[in-house]
Amino acid sequence: MNDYKALRTFLLAAEKKNFAQVARELDMTPAAVTRAIAALEADLGVQLFVRTTRQVSLTTDGAIYAAQIKPALDTLETARRDVMNANKVEEGRLRISAPTWLGKTVLPTVIAGFKERYPKMAFEVSLSDGLVNIVDDDYDLAIRISLQPSDKFTIWRKICTIPRILVAAPGSRFIDMTHPGQLTPDECLAYSSESRRENWVLSDGGSTVNISAGRTFSANSGDVLADMAAEGLGVTLLPGFNIDEHLRSGKLVQVFKGWAPPDLWLTLYYPPYQTLPPRIASFSKFFEQQLLAFVIPIH
Repeated sequence: MNDYKALRTFLLAAEKKNFAQVARELDMTPAAVTRAIAALEADLGVQLFVRTTRQVSLTTDGAIYAAQIKPALDTLETARRDVMNANKVEEGRLRISAPTWLGKTVLPTVIAGFKERYPKMAFEVSLSDGLVNIVDDDYDLAIRISLQPSDKFTIWRKICTIPRILVAAPGSRFIDMTHPGQLTPDECLAYSSESRRENWVLSDGGSTVNISAGRTFSANSGDVLADMAAEGLGVTLLPGFNIDEHLRSGKLVQVFKGWAPPDLWLTLYYPPYQTLPPRIASFSKFFEQQLLAFVIPIH
């Protein structure tokens, strides 16, 4: 018998003062309870119980020992229960990092649906468009919209691809250009999580053009870039969800049709688990299924 179970047996015996009752509650035989207590007494070198044919009672040493170890055993039992619950599908806590757009538009509905199935689940959500260190920051999973991941130390799962297009204001001079090489860096509005420059790699299926964007304007918000392009400030390269409303209203139009960068990936990242805990695996599957219900420009 391991030390933890032996100590649990001792504390229950100290509470019940009846080895037969302890045996029933712990699914042991009375003889096994007696052996466990005797082994503990031998290890400590003291007598913990006075046993008669009528009753079992603690010795002074036994009472002192019980009082001192009970808080520690209670803490261990709480930790044991929390770990076991954390690995159940139906209860536990999920710490999620998600992009701002997805966290505002998609994630609330997904979480509400998941909690309807599993009401005991708890969530902590952090919204950020930048990359996070999923291990150091103690996240259970992160949702990211980015280029193909290169990190070899985390687990990632591709959910779908998200295309990007070049857009500009309909009344701007950019709509008359026929080749992206006609753009200057000053006319290219860059998306950067750190508000720095961005390198656009555009292809028409045969030729490739590299453009340094963001020399005069960059932002870590796709919505801001869409609004700036709509004001005629320049051309920007954004995924459909950032510009869908602008395209429908006519504030932005696609330019340089036929030229496109590599698609972004909507990806789930996990710490390097040997096996995904059930609550994380279950939420990931639910998230992927629910994503299909949203009318967003992905494929």
